[in-house]
Amino acid sequence: MSCGIDHVQDAKVKAEELRFEISRHDYLYHVKSEPEISDAEYDELMRRLRAIEAHYPELVSPDSPTQRVTEQLVEGFPPVEHRLPMLSLANAFNFGQLQAWHKRASALAATDKFEMVCEPKIDGLAVALVYENGRLAQGATRGNGLQGDNITENLKTIRSIPLQLQGKRFPEQFEVRCEVYMPKSAFELLNETLLDRGERPAANPRNAAAGSLRQKNPQITASRKLDVWIYQLGWAEGNGAVPPSHHETLEWLGGLGFRINPEIKRFKDLHAVEAHYRTWEDRRHDLDYEIDGMVVKIDQKSLWDELGYVGREPRWAIAYKFPPVQATTKLQRIAVNVGRTGSLNPFAILEPVQVGGVIVKQATLHNEDDVRRKDLREGDTVIVQRAGDVIPQVVGPVLEKRTGKEKPYRIPKKCPVCGSEAVRPPGEAMSYCSNISCPAQMFRWIGHFAGVMDMEGLGERWLSILLDRGLIKDPADIYYLNQEQLVALERMGSILADKILKNIAASKGRSLDRLLFALGIRHVGGEVAQLLAAHFHHLDALTEASAEDIRDVEGIGPKIADSIHAYFRDQQKRAIIEKLRKAGVNFEYKRPKRVEGPLTGQSFVFTGTLGSMPRGKAESLVASLGADAGSSVTRKTAYLVAGADPGSKLQKAQNYGITVLDEDSFLRLLREHGVNAA
Repeated sequence: MSCGIDHVQDAKVKAEELRFEISRHDYLYHVKSEPEISDAEYDELMRRLRAIEAHYPELVSPDSPTQRVTEQLVEGFPPVEHRLPMLSLANAFNFGQLQAWHKRASALAATDKFEMVCEPKIDGLAVALVYENGRLAQGATRGNGLQGDNITENLKTIRSIPLQLQGKRFPEQFEVRCEVYMPKSAFELLNETLLDRGERPAANPRNAAAGSLRQKNPQITASRKLDVWIYQLGWAEGNGAVPPSHHETLEWLGGLGFRINPEIKRFKDLHAVEAHYRTWEDRRHDLDYEIDGMVVKIDQKSLWDELGYVGREPRWAIAYKFPPVQATTKLQRIAVNVGRTGSLNPFAILEPVQVGGVIVKQATLHNEDDVRRKDLREGDTVIVQRAGDVIPQVVGPVLEKRTGKEKPYRIPKKCPVCGSEAVRPPGEAMSYCSNISCPAQMFRWIGHFAGVMDMEGLGERWLSILLDRGLIKDPADIYYLNQEQLVALERMGSILADKILKNIAASKGRSLDRLLFALGIRHVGGEVAQLLAAHFHHLDALTEASAEDIRDVEGIGPKIADSIHAYFRDQQKRAIIEKLRKAGVNFEYKRPKRVEGPLTGQSFVFTGTLGSMPRGKAESLVASLGADAGSSVTRKTAYLVAGADPGSKLQKAQNYGITVLDEDSFLRLLREHGVNAA
């Protein structure tokens, strides 16, 4: 897989940029339910990162989005460890890519004589349901694939989820996996209700379903009319035979009372799969639920174990995605908004057009390079698509409709809000407002800070009012608000003021990684913030660290390190940090509670690829025995587990005299402590 980059240092910088962008979009999509890019654009970011890591395998790091399933935990629900990881699927966007998947699977299985099950790819939220002795015992979100949120009480409100199974022939304990979704009809009613109450409508049924499942009050969830399709058996133990094929398993689950999609079909031939897919391209809009493609799975479950996984994805299944819905319209002009880090973000103002049943007036353009690459000009007739059927984007111009009157676009040399000089750092795609006190930049930063620190009730409307009244000028000022100031605001009663102040006070105790993310440091998303917090332990240590010290953190490259170092050299930022300190905001890293076990005090590091399980599962297993799973080899490391194609960590461990375990030895060690991971 070619990545188009000839030098490893350039590839390293680009990989770091992609990891940052992907992690940021993961947070926006999975935690905030406010995606900025389409599924197709996200898939392209992942494809580019995979290409770099395939060409330069030494750049692969344990914290890369390609090495783990993405979705952060949402606070407010107890965490649940998934007994079997809930992985995501690789994507195919055309028949050639589907054929390539089939060819790879056939080669690994040493046969192409297997049937395939085709299922509508529901655009909802993946959930795991655990049943014990026929009763629903637990329901959890997918989370990060290894650990999710316990939302059992909310799931019980979905009437299509059986609380008690039918019949008696089922295992004592087992897990089923399902997709929770909001029907289109229920979504329309919900938005009508929200608009009638003067509230912001939901962006799409998927976001509405995710938000409904995370309600603290189950009665609200019950009112949202959610539904569910069961798509797979996760695991089972105890008496009760499980059918050998996936299709038969779904039929068996249907007999127990689970809701199985009637459109699931089984085929022997890949061309029949393609023909079935084509029929759904046209029929998808007839359904009362959103689908964005078709999932193709090998039916014979014995082949699942034989084929295994690659990275974060099973080899025995693939998501065959639908092409995005498109239309043409006039690009009237290109405008710019200012982001929380001062980035100048161009967007297209369009002649209103209907795309996939929705009127589109604006579309994202990302950055100036994106505009130039697509050769977009004001006045162009352009192709607009809702990739993933959600976020509008401009694909490109219709060149044959150009008249010569179209105007090429250049990013402004001045900030459109404050008039300060716009600068573009070398090697970056974005231009930035040079004034850190820019009103637009500060407003977005304060909003970001309040959101990350979970100051519920303090939304954009109230922040705008507080800024206009001069009650706050930066994020730290929020902690100095009092009830007298708040109740003096129009439509702010004492009850709401008390709630906001209570949530502000609670936010002082958030973890250091949350604070680092909230500070709005360029290139520092949630994942990088966790690495920094775990390494430096205290904000003061990071504040005083040199750029070289920061580069020593595993997973932090020079570009990110320089950005962090520059941030803490800025006197205005340091003044804000001092105000946060005086307000009592937590600056210390709080280590997650450690499980006590037979390996307590031991540290494991993994390198290379394990054939029996994803690295994330291996790390979870040693953690369940009390050990630490580290990302870098130090003299304190007890064991290095080396899989296929180990990296430089192996040589470092050998130099330090650290015990090196191959995969068989690692599995044997687990069995000795009562964990059978085979």
